[in-house]
Parts: sequence; structure tokens; C-alpha cells
Amino acid sequence: MHAAPSVSYPVGRSAFAGWALAGLGLLGLAAAVAWSLQADRFGWPQAVAFAAVLACGALAAAGWWRSARGVLRWDGVAWQWEEGQQVASGRPEIALDLQSRLLLRWLAQDRRSRWLWLEGRSDASHWDALRRAVYSRAGTPVPPGQPPAAEQ
Repeated sequence: MHAAPSVSYPVGRSAFAGWALAGLGLLGLAAAVAWSLQADRFGWPQAVAFAAVLACGALAAAGWWRSARGVLRWDGVAWQWEEGQQVASGRPEIALDLQSRLLLRWLAQDRRSRWLWLEGRSDASHWDALRRAVYSRAGTPVPPGQPPAAEQ
């Protein structure tokens, strides 16, 4: 099997993730409103529900605003995550593949992880190369004489 070609891909704040979080927040708010309207009276449980929805929405918005921004690099042998002047080795794990968007969990060698939303429109000319590299089995250690994990 040949290794996927090297590729560098920009990662930034995902508009898709922002809209998804906003939609989920609105669904939570709609549920709290519907519950409040069907209740006999508005009491402390409904107030707690609204506070929880607003707190979760604020935390989600803050997390989205602080989304990782950098460059994900595959050199044909190993992965690197470059954020500002810092470069970390590690590997991506696919959490969600929506064809034009990928949610990856970046597992750094120091055991820290972070979530990265990648969108095809960020660099359309390199999107297919990135997908090939992410799905490539290159660099996955397999002991001699053992079948790859997918075949076990």
C-alpha cells in the first residue's frame, strides 16, 4: 500500500459548527418555552431550565469562539498540528464525516486532545488529498505477521 501524498490544510472556526450549536441552543430554548407554556404556573423549575439553557448556550458560544486555528499537516509519514509558533506531533481520529466537513479528534503525543472541524471550502484544491491522508492506514503500526485491525 502506498502512503497518501503530503498535504497541509488550514483549520479555523467552523461556520457549520457555529450554526449547529445555535440550532441546538434554539431547540433547547424551544423545549423550555413549551414546557413553561404547558405548566400550570411558571415556577422555579422553569426558571432553572431557562438558566441551564442560557448557560449551556453561553458555554457553547465561548467554546466555538475559541475554536482551534492552525494548520494540520501530513508529510507522508507523520501528522503535525501547527498552531501559531507551536508544532505538535500526533494523529487525527475521525469522529464525524459529512463528506464536505470532517470532525476530527486530534490526539497529540503528550496525550492531550482537541476537536477540529475541517471544511472542504477552506481549501477546496487540497480537500481530497486531506481526506485520503486522514483515511490512509499509513503510519498505523501493525506487528509483522498480524492482519490489520480491520481484518481481525
